[in-house]
Amino acid sequence: MRAERLTDRIAHHGEGPVWLPDHGGLTWVDMLDGDVLTLRGDGGVERRHVDAIAACVRPRTNGGLVYGIERGFALEDPDGALRRIELWQDPAVRMNEGAVDPDGNFLCGSMPYDRTPGAASLYRLTPDGAVTTVLPEVTISNGLDYSPDGRLAYYNDTHEQRIDLFDHDPQQGLVNRRTLVDTGPDGRPDGLTVDAEGNIWTAMHHGAAVHCYDPDGVLQQVVELPTPLVTACTFGGDDLGTLYITTSREGMAEDDADQLAGSVFTVQPGVTGLPVREFAG
Repeated sequence: MRAERLTDRIAHHGEGPVWLPDHGGLTWVDMLDGDVLTLRGDGGVERRHVDAIAACVRPRTNGGLVYGIERGFALEDPDGALRRIELWQDPAVRMNEGAVDPDGNFLCGSMPYDRTPGAASLYRLTPDGAVTTVLPEVTISNGLDYSPDGRLAYYNDTHEQRIDLFDHDPQQGLVNRRTLVDTGPDGRPDGLTVDAEGNIWTAMHHGAAVHCYDPDGVLQQVVELPTPLVTACTFGGDDLGTLYITTSREGMAEDDADQLAGSVFTVQPGVTGLPVREFAG
């Protein structure tokens, strides 16, 4: 399959797409500019600045939003009031990507700007405001999503070049880590999403593609893109039947020949996604 271009070269480092039916539909981040983008019905894009880094956005059950920001989390109320939770002061590390688990906790992971191995962590924000470290000593904490029944979790530390599988335990969180897919020396798995049939769709950074694996880790489909830095994907649309794919032009010159990088792309893969999980806090 080949993806089709949906937007202009709108983002520098497009990331973290999510379908938010109560907040305008397709929403994603221009991560390194700290902006949240929303696609309007007329094809235009609204841009709103949140922090130095806007890593991830998810809905709250009270109608607000929760964000991963440069050094922690931010909670936005329905009236727009924003409260930041700073987890560290080290300017060498930033948040990168996250998701909500089946119990309503918001998880978001970090990465060092210089990609020092083991210098990052995956954190969990509980509905009562407590923060714990779920996974220490990761490098580029990236895609995270759960099986339709909520029993399994899929996770990418891009540096490790593999997709890992966990059991999800309501008390302990992520346990029993093992490798589901070894993407090999040319594989850089980035953001991921799980469809309603339990397949795992993973953006392949520097790979110009999204790979779809079944729950056993067998490659089922490849979505090709005309630009290499593919960052993340999500299902959306009224029927959750469209796969939206973000891309980046990080590291490219403004006059680079690749004028498609930073656009959002779409494809109709013949399956549907799952509704976004809401943060219960």
